[in-house]
Amino acid sequence: MLPDRLVVDRPAQHKALEHPLRHRILRALPPDGATISQLSRLVNTNKGNISHHLRVLLDAGLVRQGPTRTVRGGTERYYLPAARRLLFPTGEDGAATRAMLQAIADEIPHDDDHLLSNRRLRLTHEQAQHLADHLERLVDELPEAPPGAPSYGVLVGVYQRS
Repeated sequence: MLPDRLVVDRPAQHKALEHPLRHRILRALPPDGATISQLSRLVNTNKGNISHHLRVLLDAGLVRQGPTRTVRGGTERYYLPAARRLLFPTGEDGAATRAMLQAIADEIPHDDDHLLSNRRLRLTHEQAQHLADHLERLVDELPEAPPGAPSYGVLVGVYQRS
């Protein structure tokens, strides 16, 4: 069972998340894990690239090693996400957030039916917190579809504009 949240608050975690490919790997990694070969196909890059970036994510504690299995005389290791969701506390310089948004932006053009809405609202702090809590509950309570169903990304954010 995956922990629900991991607060990204260590410098090594921020540095690891400054690369869009690492976000793509994290977003492609299923809750039950994947091998380097499977991630290579999911992310559409070579295994050496996946292996390098996976090592950075492992060292930062954003991915963990899972079970192994023997295949054709070799051993494959599964890699698991460290948590269902990553939380970025305030004070982060924004590089990890920019890399995450770039990884998502790279995915969106492949879906002609995507919904992306950006709206500016004037809210009190209490209203903004209520909206954030409501959106988080909405996403959390949505049940997962069975295996084989299409995978969708959900980006939810409430932030104070400067």
